[in-house]
Amino acid sequence: MNTSSGQGATARREVIRDLLSRTPRKFDPPRDENGRRLKISEFYGMNTFDLLQMREKLPKDVFSKLQLTIETGKKLDAEIATTVAHAIKEWAISKGVTHFTHWFQPQTGSTAEKHDAFISIDDRNRVIEKFTGSQLIQSEPDASSFPSGGMRTTFEARGYTAWDPSSPVFIMESAGTKTLCIPSVFISYHGDALDEKTGLMRSMAALSRHATELLHTIGVTGARRVVPTLGVEQEYFLIDRGFYQLRPDLVMSGRSLLGGQPPKGQQLEDHYFGAIPARVQAFMAEMEHELYKLGVPVKTRHNEVAPSQFETAPIFEEANIATDHNQIVMEVLRKVSLRHHFAVLLHEKPFAGVNGSGKHNNWSMSIAASGPDLDGENLLDPGKTPHENVRFLMCLASVLKGVHKHAGLLRAGIASAGNDHRLGANEAPPAIISVFLGNLLDRILNEIEAGSTAGKGVEAAVIQLGVSNLPEVMKDNTDRNRTSPFAFTGNKFEFRAVGSSASTAFPVTLVNAAAADGFAEVTSRLKQKLASGKKLDDACLETVREVVMETKAIRFEGNNYSEEWVKEAAKRGLLNLKKTPEALDQMVQKGSIELLTRMDIFTEAEVHSRHHVRVERYVKNLLIELDTLRLMLDTQVMPACFAYHGQLAMQVAQAKAAGITAPQAGVAERIGKLLGNLQQKREALEATSKKAEAASSEDERARVLSLDVSTAMVEARAVCDELEAIVADDFWPLPKYREMLFLS
Repeated sequence: MNTSSGQGATARREVIRDLLSRTPRKFDPPRDENGRRLKISEFYGMNTFDLLQMREKLPKDVFSKLQLTIETGKKLDAEIATTVAHAIKEWAISKGVTHFTHWFQPQTGSTAEKHDAFISIDDRNRVIEKFTGSQLIQSEPDASSFPSGGMRTTFEARGYTAWDPSSPVFIMESAGTKTLCIPSVFISYHGDALDEKTGLMRSMAALSRHATELLHTIGVTGARRVVPTLGVEQEYFLIDRGFYQLRPDLVMSGRSLLGGQPPKGQQLEDHYFGAIPARVQAFMAEMEHELYKLGVPVKTRHNEVAPSQFETAPIFEEANIATDHNQIVMEVLRKVSLRHHFAVLLHEKPFAGVNGSGKHNNWSMSIAASGPDLDGENLLDPGKTPHENVRFLMCLASVLKGVHKHAGLLRAGIASAGNDHRLGANEAPPAIISVFLGNLLDRILNEIEAGSTAGKGVEAAVIQLGVSNLPEVMKDNTDRNRTSPFAFTGNKFEFRAVGSSASTAFPVTLVNAAAADGFAEVTSRLKQKLASGKKLDDACLETVREVVMETKAIRFEGNNYSEEWVKEAAKRGLLNLKKTPEALDQMVQKGSIELLTRMDIFTEAEVHSRHHVRVERYVKNLLIELDTLRLMLDTQVMPACFAYHGQLAMQVAQAKAAGITAPQAGVAERIGKLLGNLQQKREALEATSKKAEAASSEDERARVLSLDVSTAMVEARAVCDELEAIVADDFWPLPKYREMLFLS
């Protein structure tokens, strides 16, 4: 290798050499004292203080009161808090835990924790382990550095975490230490929500309140509450950590800002569901083992479409627990990947030209009832009787109404700098919010709209429509529509548009809010019809028909990727908000604020704060990308190109001096032109950067970054990627796509 190529290319080749000699890390699964490998059921949840542990370790009356708190969401009775805290402490200490933390989810997309030891000093100056009820219920971390969107000034540092008893406490193991994590909400001194989870829990209460009212109105009086459920499919990339450390763009921004396309990408579709590489499978096995100990019910693992892309998916849980568990999944992915010398990439589009990563939120609702006949029933399951089918149609109509009315707000809930690169590409739904129902349901709703059931009782109508046979055909009545952002898949809706790095809390909060509003409106209409003397079955069918007609614009059964749909959506008046700044504006529209305040999910100030936090975060992410790209151009790409160009120029000069033809001349000339072009693009980056700096407001700065700066970055990248294909491999300092994606 020519030494003039610099150390960057040398480091890259050393990583490749190390990688080729690396063997999979051996993972030894847990065994009993006789060496027998334990079944998952034998160690599942061993690091969680769940309902089973509570029932076993708490007095019966204390457990009953705690269970009531969990089910109703009421504040924990202070009289039993000390007993609960003592039981949790004894359990944790018996497992080697030394510290506890109130584990919460600030508006950063990640989690936060402040650790305190169990120790205290008694009246004889001796160290003892102590954990009180007040310590369990509430903590006071410094809130000054968490994003608040103007909810407090910088000097107001006080914030409070409050235990969420509905989500089990758990023990997180790391580097030989064990910490008791207490899932919590995070509020300001004045009671304002500073986190992602408070809004989620409020939205769950709102949905339960309005959905239960509808159920009672149609005669389902045994329903005590309605619980939104969630199953979160998590996509991610794995690359060797050596490559990751040589890519400043991946380290700083999570995505590759430069990189030419390899000859092979995903066009052969041979990675999807293919055999999992041995090194990756060892990582997956250890990752799943860690999650099982934490009571996270991961069930599925497989290769995704893009090379080096994978997915894990869990069994459904209550939405707030599923949200906590997804944060744990992301944390465990990062932690275990280090042990296997991988870097896990959760960015929505870490590599251009291949599929990005989403977080498919499979959302539904279940009944919590006092009797076994109703308890746990899925409201989006069509059911086995006409009565259940009517309930399903009323709930479906409510969801459709909410999504149609608040599509802009739902789009705001998935807006981020990363998701802008993914939405509308060939693996993700477009920025247009629409609903896919499948051929059978679509036909049923069309017939209801056409009035073919007019004059019939609802049971006769659903039998005529074939709804009574839905249980037998619903599962496979149509192809799964991977192009729809909000698709019905048999007994749930799949909100596919959520980004892979995002917290599920905010998008699901908005889905709950929209659905709650749909339930409220459908119930109001139904009650009006009943008050006018209509029979219940006729009133139900008439209400469904009205909603079907009003929400028809948002239903689409075709290919959402197609240009025809974009044109058709515009004719229907549907929003197509392609960039994050314009999508986030939907949060502070009059209708959005009215919904969220009326449902007691956020105050108006809390809505504006969330808008401010997300705009600010978008701006900071783009500025980090911009600064990283400038750094890479100035210190890596252009020096490497200058070195190679200089060597070619020297060879050409030597050939001319010797009176012979220099075949390098054409390549040198081409590189020279590209370098001149790249310098122009670099200057354009500087100009757009100054334009962003001069913006009069954060909102305006976000718009400049989303348009002018992003365009300048893409143009500079195009020239770099062309240079990568010409400059000798020995000179190029950055790991290439073909190496990062195909060498594992």
